[in-house]
Amino acid sequence: MKPAFKSIAPILPLALAAALGAVHAAPAEAARGFDVRDLQKLDRVSSPVLSPDGSLLVFAKREMLGGSGQDLGKASTSLWIRDLRTRDLAPPKRLSPVGWNVNSPAFSADGQWLYFLSAQSGSQQVYVMPATGGAPRQATHLPLDVGSFKVAPDGRRLAVSMEVFPDCGADLDCTVKRLDRRKASQSSGVVYDQLFVRHWDTWEDGRHNRLFVTTPSTGKNAQGVFLVDSSTGSPGPGNVPSKPFGGNDEYTWSPDGESIVFAMRRADRKEAWSTDFDLYEYRVGQPLKSLTFDDRTGPKAASPGPQGQNRAWDTGPVFSADGRTLYYRAMKRPGFEADRFALMARDMATGATREIAPGWDRSADGITLSADGRTIYTTAQDMGQHPLFAVDIATGKVEKVVGDGSISAFGIAGDTLVFTRNTLASGDQLFATSLSDTGALRAITPAAGEVLQDVAFGDYQQFSFAGWNGETVHGYVVKPWNYEAGKTYPVAFLIHGGPQGSFGDGWSYRWNPQTYAGQGYAVVMIDFHGSTGYGQAFTDSISGDWGGKPLVDLQKGWAAAQAQFPFLDGDRACALGASYGGYMINWIAGNWFDDKGNAPFKCLVNHDGVFDTRSMGYVTEELWFTEWENRGTPFDQPGNYEKFNPVNHVAKWKVPMLVVQGEKDYRVPVDQGLSTFTALQRKGIESKLLYFPDENHWVLKPANSALWHDTVNAWLKQHIGQ
Repeated sequence: MKPAFKSIAPILPLALAAALGAVHAAPAEAARGFDVRDLQKLDRVSSPVLSPDGSLLVFAKREMLGGSGQDLGKASTSLWIRDLRTRDLAPPKRLSPVGWNVNSPAFSADGQWLYFLSAQSGSQQVYVMPATGGAPRQATHLPLDVGSFKVAPDGRRLAVSMEVFPDCGADLDCTVKRLDRRKASQSSGVVYDQLFVRHWDTWEDGRHNRLFVTTPSTGKNAQGVFLVDSSTGSPGPGNVPSKPFGGNDEYTWSPDGESIVFAMRRADRKEAWSTDFDLYEYRVGQPLKSLTFDDRTGPKAASPGPQGQNRAWDTGPVFSADGRTLYYRAMKRPGFEADRFALMARDMATGATREIAPGWDRSADGITLSADGRTIYTTAQDMGQHPLFAVDIATGKVEKVVGDGSISAFGIAGDTLVFTRNTLASGDQLFATSLSDTGALRAITPAAGEVLQDVAFGDYQQFSFAGWNGETVHGYVVKPWNYEAGKTYPVAFLIHGGPQGSFGDGWSYRWNPQTYAGQGYAVVMIDFHGSTGYGQAFTDSISGDWGGKPLVDLQKGWAAAQAQFPFLDGDRACALGASYGGYMINWIAGNWFDDKGNAPFKCLVNHDGVFDTRSMGYVTEELWFTEWENRGTPFDQPGNYEKFNPVNHVAKWKVPMLVVQGEKDYRVPVDQGLSTFTALQRKGIESKLLYFPDENHWVLKPANSALWHDTVNAWLKQHIGQ
């Protein structure tokens, strides 16, 4: 379940939150709270990239166009540019043509050209345009959609990924013709002989993401492509980038442009229960080979371990400027998707590897090298925050560069740093600064409060308490938008998913505390045992104990919040959660009662939550998740699956529950939601089912999101007022 709730949601320290109270407070003219339609209509900025000299900043901006009133309009994403050499207050300018939907901007090595993806031609292809503006031209004319790309350092080649049938090799027309035959066929049956059968929200059709090398097109003629694979030395077919969320950070060009290193997990019969991603090297015009290839034993990975092979997750390769060192991230425990990603360095000549910062108990999100090659910049969750860190490659010393909220993306060129940061009071806002003086921030785009000047956001702060076994656990509260001292307010008690996830000082377009504060509710969230950013041991502690330590933390956290914040009305509270949070709602329903048998909440909301852990072990797609969390398979370790199984406690359910389920959710499939609703109805418990036939584990479509929030808010209002 973890990828579904890979939230980056840090918490401000209490003193800092108080100091920033004026920032979060509503302007005097504010007359209303924040609403889901505000959430959907706000512009969203992302993908900041810098020209190599740091003078130009390009970013993507998603806007909702054409809507009015209850009609949210249609989303469109364009590229915008800001010349950082000018110190005026002029806003960024649109760079991509009006009416184009674009994504994935990237500068050429000389800074003269900007590449991006667009489906303007009818299929998604690579385009290129002058970096300062001009007419784009199509750089690829391939018969299949380009999913991702990277430009070679010399600009003469492109690495592109496309979905193809593995046995078609580099013959793209083979894939096109096979798809056409399937479309024309009168039969709809599909035969599978191994997992995955379906993944995230898609039924597998036999195609894999594969990497190809091509040259930028100068016309509309068909382009030649080289497949980054070969029968000689090949590890077998796999997805590059990985499905469903992989990107071009999973492969990289060498500085000389003559080789590509990529991360891949073999798409064999073990794929559904394996997290074994390895690193492989492809040299243009030569067969694929492993970085530690041995003709006698076959390909080996570029990571340390028995016989040179790490059977856990290796990814994110980045070369040093001279090509002598390969940096990457590596986990140590096979099958555990929430293990710590360590920063690694490999000598390309000798094959020697070392961990750069073994004493840093945080999981690195990525790798960006400084201009002098001495520092790795990366983000990581840290005590409820998601800062940007600088890691000294020689010593492993780690320093925080920018904190105070969630750093969601960043770019570095020389001494120039740009980043997007979100908080509980605003979606991503784009800033520019210098690495030598990160205290002087220059806002490039506005915060939510500057755009919605008639909206008041709820103030927020962190708190801590003694949780399970007396260990310190953190949580935070959000005040209602119309907070007045001396009054009490009903509470939305939000439970994060993952379960290795976190809620904190970050902005979400699905579970946003401000949408509840905007309805007049106070919000309480607890980063229980298993949450990320508090050290790997804390994260590890939930595995095999889903209904144990986390429930204790939630109980003690709820009591501590009421003791510390008297404006919380403990008699008017509703608990809400999704994914693992939805599981916990089911678990709470049968396991959280006071000495008199009373439940602490007046209502419950369960979104895509696990109902039967044993059934989940057979019906979910990424089996490594359930098998790690339960220490084996359902048939080898049935007792582990039953120990904290909500289905065994349905007899004790009595609290009204709203159930939300997406048909295309293959992570926690529809049978889990329907079983929950059936149990509630059969027991005569007040309940409702909100079903989305076109949504997955997340509710993503703007109109569906509005319906979701309206339904949830109505359920809360019915049971706890406001």
